Formats: sequence, C-alpha cells, structure tokens
Amino acid sequence: MVVTKSLLNTPLDTTPNTTITVNGHAVHAHLGEYLVAALNRHADAMKARHVPQVCFLPAMGPIQSCDTCMVKVDGKLVRSCATPVSAGMAVETEGEQVDVAQREAFDRILQNHMLYCTVCDNNNQNCTIHNAVADLDIKHQAREYTPKPYEKDMSNPFYRYDPQQCILCGRCVEACQNVQVNETLTIDWDSAHPRVLWDGGEKIEGSSCVSCGHCVTVCPCNALMEKTMLGHAGYLTNLPGKVLDDMIEVVKGIEPPIGYGPILSLSEMEAEMRNERVKRTKTVCTYCAVGCSFDVWTRDRHILKIEPGHGPANGISTCIKGKFAWGHINADDRLTTPLLRQGDTFVPVSWEKALDVIQEKFTSIKAKHGPDALAFISSSKTTNEESYLMQKLARAVIGTNNVDNCARYCQNPATAGLQRTVGYGGDSGSIADIETAGLVFIIGANPAENHPVLCTRIKRSHKFRGQRLIVADIRKHEMAERADMFIRPNPSTDAVYLTALAKYILDHNLANMAFIEKWVNNFETFHASLKPYTLEYAEQVTGIPAATLITLANEIAAADGVCILFAMGVTQHCGGSETATALSNLLLVTGNYMRPGAGAYPLRGHNNVQGCSDFGSMPNVYSGYQKVDDETIRAKFEADWGVALPTTTGKDNHQMIDAILEGSLKSLYIKGEDTITSDSNANFVGSALSQLEFLIVQDINFSETCAYADLVLPAAASLEKDGTFTSTERRIQRINKAMEPLGESKPDWEIIQLIANRMGGNWKYKHPSDVMDEVARLTPLFAGVNYERLEGYKSLQWPVHADGTDSPLLFTEKFPFPDGKAKFSVIEYMPPSEETGNGVYDLHLNNGRLLEHFEQGSMTSRTPGIREITPNSFVEVSPELAAERNIQSGRFVQLTSPFGRVKVQVVVSDRVQGKQLYMTLNSVEEPVNKLTSSHTDRSTHTPAFKETAVSMTLLPEKGDNPILRKNFRHGTRTPQMGLEIERKWAKPEYHLPGTKPADKLVQIKSITI
Repeated sequence: MVVTKSLLNTPLDTTPNTTITVNGHAVHAHLGEYLVAALNRHADAMKARHVPQVCFLPAMGPIQSCDTCMVKVDGKLVRSCATPVSAGMAVETEGEQVDVAQREAFDRILQNHMLYCTVCDNNNQNCTIHNAVADLDIKHQAREYTPKPYEKDMSNPFYRYDPQQCILCGRCVEACQNVQVNETLTIDWDSAHPRVLWDGGEKIEGSSCVSCGHCVTVCPCNALMEKTMLGHAGYLTNLPGKVLDDMIEVVKGIEPPIGYGPILSLSEMEAEMRNERVKRTKTVCTYCAVGCSFDVWTRDRHILKIEPGHGPANGISTCIKGKFAWGHINADDRLTTPLLRQGDTFVPVSWEKALDVIQEKFTSIKAKHGPDALAFISSSKTTNEESYLMQKLARAVIGTNNVDNCARYCQNPATAGLQRTVGYGGDSGSIADIETAGLVFIIGANPAENHPVLCTRIKRSHKFRGQRLIVADIRKHEMAERADMFIRPNPSTDAVYLTALAKYILDHNLANMAFIEKWVNNFETFHASLKPYTLEYAEQVTGIPAATLITLANEIAAADGVCILFAMGVTQHCGGSETATALSNLLLVTGNYMRPGAGAYPLRGHNNVQGCSDFGSMPNVYSGYQKVDDETIRAKFEADWGVALPTTTGKDNHQMIDAILEGSLKSLYIKGEDTITSDSNANFVGSALSQLEFLIVQDINFSETCAYADLVLPAAASLEKDGTFTSTERRIQRINKAMEPLGESKPDWEIIQLIANRMGGNWKYKHPSDVMDEVARLTPLFAGVNYERLEGYKSLQWPVHADGTDSPLLFTEKFPFPDGKAKFSVIEYMPPSEETGNGVYDLHLNNGRLLEHFEQGSMTSRTPGIREITPNSFVEVSPELAAERNIQSGRFVQLTSPFGRVKVQVVVSDRVQGKQLYMTLNSVEEPVNKLTSSHTDRSTHTPAFKETAVSMTLLPEKGDNPILRKNFRHGTRTPQMGLEIERKWAKPEYHLPGTKPADKLVQIKSITI
C-alpha cells in the first residue's frame, strides 16, 4: 500500500473551496482536507465542543486507533480523522448513534487507563484523556480497568513508560516511525496484552531509542512522562508511593456511586492551583542552529519539562539535547561571581572591583599600544543583541575592528562561497524547501546527529514522498545508510567531483541554459575553467568511478528541485571556500536557485552562529554585512554612534593568535567561547593565551579557557535573559527570561554595557529590544525587525523589509548584486595540507560531534543522563585496520600528530574504512584539537580540522567498549510504515464502535459539586 504523509514544515492549505453540511448547517471547508480539521475550525468559530479525538494530532495526521472521533457522513459511521472532505457531504456530529459510538470507543480506552488525575503529575489541563472525560461528560465506565502484566520501565535516564496507563493510541509509534523516523517503537497487536515495544522488546535501555522525546511529547496521558516531572508537578504527586496507592484506591472506590464528575472537579481545582507555581516560557534551543522553539516549564529553578508544539522550525519535534539536556542551567559549577586571578588561583570579587580592573587595564593598554592592541571574540551561543553590542564596544568605544566569532572555526567558507556566487551567505530557503525538494544531496554533513530535527524532515520525505537522497561523505553515517546513492570520495576532494559534475552536465546539454542566460554572469570564463575537470581526472583525484559520477550528474539534472546540504565536512579544509563555491556553481548550472525546493543550505552548527555574524561580530563588516571600509556605510554608523570609527579591517580569530605571539596584541576579551577547546592546534593557542597581558573570559561555567584568564565574568544562561537568536534558515526568534540569573551572574548585554560605560560609552539600553531597534535603524537586512513582530512564536527570516515582510525563500526576484544577476566563480582546487600516504603519520583523522553531546560537551556533560549514556569520547577504527594491527574495541591507543597527542579508546566500526579514523569531539581532557594543525582555508582562515594526519600507538590498557551497552548505537531499529492499525482491526474481538446493540452504555446520574 502506498502511503503519503503530509509535510511537517509546510502548513496544509485550508482555504475554503467547498461547502459541506454539518448538523444541517452549511460549513465552509477545503476539498481533501481531513474532516476532523474542518469540524474543529467550525467548532472554534461557534465556540462549541470539538468532536472527541484522542489519537488524532494535527501535526501527525490520522492514526485511527482510538475511534472516538466517530461521526456520520451521508448516513454512515466513519472516523472523521481519516475521512477527506468532499463537496456536499452531509455530516452528523450529534445524535444517538454518533453518541453511542463515541462513548463506546472511549469506554474501551478507559479499560486500559486508571483515572487518578488529582495525584497525577500529568494533571496540567493538557491531558487529552482527562479533557475527553470532561468533554464527553463521562460519568461511569462500563468496562473495569484491566491491569497489564508489566512493570514500569524506568531504564531510560530521561523518561519512563508505564504500560499500566498506556491506552494503545499509537501516537508514540506514529511519532517515532514517521515524524522522528528513528523507527524504534511498535505495538505488539498480536499479544494477549498489547503494549509499546522498543526494538521489539520490553526495555527502553539498550534499544535504538535516541531519547528525542517525540513519544513523550505526543503521549495523550501519563503513560510516557519526563522523569523531571515526576513528583514535582503537582501538590500531591510527591507523596510516598504507598500513600499515593491508597489515594488511588479511594478514588476507585467512590467512582461507582458518585461518578467521575465530582472527582474531575477536584482534579481541575488542583490543576488550576498548579498554574500559580508552574511557569511556562517560550524559548529557543541553545544547541545546534535548527532553531527549535518550545515552552520550558519551570517551578522556581527546577526545569519540569520542555514542551514543543508551535515552533515554526520544529513543531512537535525535539532531539535529546533540546528536550532533556538542560543540566548546565543549574549545574553546581555555574559561575556566580566575578573571579580575579591572584597568582595561580582565583578569588571572588565584586562587580565594582571587576569593572575597576577592566577600566584600568583597557585604558592603559590602549594608551600605551593603541586600540588595535585589544581584541574581542563574540559568542555564537549568546544573542544577536549581545553580538551587536560586542562589536560596538570594540569599534565605537575602544576603536578597533579586531572582533570575530566562532563562525571562523566552521562556517565562514560556506558564507564566502555563497557570497561570491549568489550574494547572500545563508540558506537559500527554509526547512520547508528541503522537505519538498525532489533530491537532497548531503555533502560533508551528518544531519542525523548534528541537526537531528531538520533531518527528520528529510527522512520523512524520503520514506513517504519519494524524495531522492544522495550522500557524499568519507564516513558511513546514518543518512549514508539510508541514501539511494552513497559515494565516498577521498578526503578533501569534493571540489573536484562537484566541478566535474558541472562540466559533464554542460557538455551533455543537461544544463538549464535558459536560467543561465537570464540570471548568471561570467559563464564563458567559468565554462573555459572547467576544461581540466574531466571525469577521468575526477576519478583519479577523488577515487569515485566515472560511471558513478555520470549517474550522479543525471540524477541532479533530472531532479525536480535539488537542495545541497553541507557542513564542516566541506568547510574545515584548506579549500573549504572553493568547495562551497563549486557546489553553488553546480546549482547555478542546473537552475536550482530562485525556486522553492532548491538551493544551497549550509547547515550552521551553533544556535546563533548565523546571527553572531549577521549582527556584526566580524573584523570586516558591521551588522547586515555592511563593509567597514565603505566610507558611506561607516559615515552612517559614525553619525548614529557619535564617534569616529576605525577604517581598516581588523584581525580575525586566527590572526589574533598570531598577533599575540608576535607581541602586537596585548588584551583579549572572550565572551561565551571556550577557545582552548574550540580553536585548532590547542597547544599552540594555549601558548598564545598565556602571553596576553590581560585576558577576560565571560561564561556560564569555568571553562578550559578560563584557566588562562586574568578576570572571569559570570554570565547568565539563555533561560535567564531576553534576546533573539537566528537559526540556520535565517529565522530570527525571541528567547524569553524563564528565571532570574543565578547568583551575581548577569546577561551578557548588561555586562558589555557596564564595561562600555566605564570606558566612556554612555550607553542607555534598558532592554535588548532597544538594541534591536537600533540594529533595524542602521541595517537594511533587518529593517523591519522588532520585538512586537517576534512576539510569542512569531518569527522573521531575513532580509526583512521595513514593513515587516520577510523572506522565507531568497532570490525570488533577483540576486543581491548591482545588476540583479548571480555570477559563476572560477575555483582553484586546494589539495589536502597533510599527506597520509608515507612517513610516520600514516592515518587520516576525521572528527565530529555525537548526537547526544554538543562539541566538547561543555553543556551536555553537565546533564547526568547524557553522561550515563555516553561518558567518554572514542575513535572509530575500520575493521580492516583493526585486523591488521590486532586492535579490539575498548583498547586504549595514543594518537600523535606533529602538533600533539591524545589518549583515547577504540571502537571498531565499519562506518570508517581503510586507514581513515573518526574521533568524537566530546572531551575536554583529551580534545581532538590537540592534534589538529594551524593550516587554514586560504580565503577565510577557517582551520582545516578535517585535514589531519596522525600515527596510532597501541597502549597496554584495555577496557570495555566505550560505547556502553545501554547506548542506542547497539540497538536494531524495527521500521514500519506506522502503527499498522489494520492489525488491530483484524483481531476477532474488534468491531467498529456504534455498530452493535451492546455498544449502548448505561450512564449513571452523577452528583455535582
């Protein structure tokens, strides 16, 4: 059976184009939409009760398991959740047969679920079961609750499953199989006691469950719940277990004589009381740049849960980090007061003292060595407003353009390549375009682990909508396993095969010449530059057979929209900018810009690495990429800020380190960046930081870089302040303060303003919204951005015009060049900087993140459940190399490069091949950047992290596999096309509710209170 699922990031069209009759009244609806949606809209408009719906969730579509949404259509009982609207259909949502069917269906549900709402942690006015009991005015259940022969499963560190409360609605299965598409959960319909299974078994631990939290989010009751909710949400839920059991027995005892009405009234009062102490605050995730937004539920400083549902990027989706990895907020080692170095130790000081020290040091260094002796590094973890103020502090107060951010370590080559060809260095469209593309081509990116929520949209479209998937990577990660075509080029050779593809497509008349002639300049020069890039040359350099390249070229040329997704496997090379240019050239050749479902998508790594650069924390541009060496632009900022500004480009991160060692840079102010574990060649960077005259590090915890500081400033975490982030799809969203800053920590924007005013800045910002208003005034890219337009879950994708019109899709009318046309850019292939074929360093070391950790684990390792799953880093070794050197998983090895050495455990894995290794980033004790060099991308100085040659020495120590048995990587998925509800319907005891005389239930007269 062919199944097509709806898009997750593209709203369904509900524009009325037909009329149906509902209970005798004409109702406008949209042909083909699910009837329940039309009925819900009508009920909302009439302020009437919705048709009952327990398993249906608009974000997922019909599941058809609960049968509570029964209505009559043209005289026949149907499930409204799965019935498409047709013109003139006659619908009855009332009447005896409908009422009997709905109540019979719900009574079956209550046989699987015990109602003890008042003492339930899920009694928060959003429990679907509780609300359905009230909506249906259920007074009594005909079927007694039937216990199941299973215990609660508490084996996952983040959530628990209670089979006794599970109603078998299948929402969790649908979410896992078809939204997250991790394909772990099923229901064993053939069992005498059906329940939810993980990889076909009864235990969560050790299964392929990635703890994304989808199942918990969509559960309509308390069967699946966050452990952080248990015993914390209600007034009575933290009572001893025996007391709770006794109270539940009392409820069961009084239900038959008095009915559920009085019992529910009591639980409603208790739920309303919870609102007095449970705060729900909309925020945005602070890990990757997908831009997931959700409500965070807090009780004082305790984080009860993360509740997604309305985010424009993620909807109901989260990953393990966004849903559960919030331990850093209340970590024991949070910085809560300024710390001043005294010899080899740090002592707490007041903010007044800290500001005195900064004023004295900044003033003396500037007077003695000039403003360019100071430099500033902004953070991709902090807000847009804080990025803007950091660069303003550097430029307007100190007088230097020495300001940069961690985009230098990863994303700048992508920006450079796109700016060369299409003018803007951001995603061509939105996640909605990625899920609608005919072909997704992933190059040097591992979105299943690095951008997991975005990746769910690809997996769903690939599974259900016929989307083609091609992956090019040197490592076989999950998306490579799922791909229709997986190619493994030699390291650092992507630019060659991409350019060869462009040549082949042009040579074989597969190019979109109409698009090129109308919209792209420099074609002749570009075409001539392709001459060396034959298929034979590409095969020689990349190792990809010419026949494979021909197949790939034809796939790209034939596809109805191509999205190329790429990340640090492209950018962190000496030729990163050239590869980004080459892939953009290929998209221009095939006409895959200026249309939905197409374009280039540089997957940004940090929550605000896009915004940090957008808002000016770069040495060569102000906010909105306005050039600092453009006299007209500089004059605009000078007039607004009331100061003379520096005229030449400042130093980037890489140049700052060199300048320290050369003696010209004396002071560095680092905000929210752990430079020593983030920059390449850590030992070299450490030697530079040690030579600074004055180093300020501002962070939420004492990082590795703090150890080099002269002054450490305590910053507020994301839940403790207001501001905005910009996601990978150029989407600007607000974060809102959920709790007060811990101790004496302060929001970064307040700290920067305090420093600026000590240095004579006379700033008067009262709120981050004041900063955004200034940015909009000075920056055409953000002309229409303000906090009112970003209220709640509203967002804007830049460019944003003054009237608030934003740009989900770029280049709809022209490209941002003077003549409105894009331009082909000739590339120069850069071979890898370190050869591995001969000599001591005979192995190629690749590196990257893990799904459950972020970078080196500074935040994620402070969540105990993350450490429980994956406590250590490891290096993957291919089976053939392991056999050659007699290595087993768990063996300790020493990896050595010309720049340092690390000790790490081995995991033997076929994800890597030959003499290629892959080391995870989640370690501050043995970080991979001790091994990486100072080689950089020629254009942007982004470190060539992916060009590292090492040797491997076996050490005597042996241990267990560093991927613990409980880790999801040991699981075996159980893919299905969904819940397989037909198996339930096929059971002999099942019949459609309302179709047998015995379905008419007796309802007692209840006592009201």
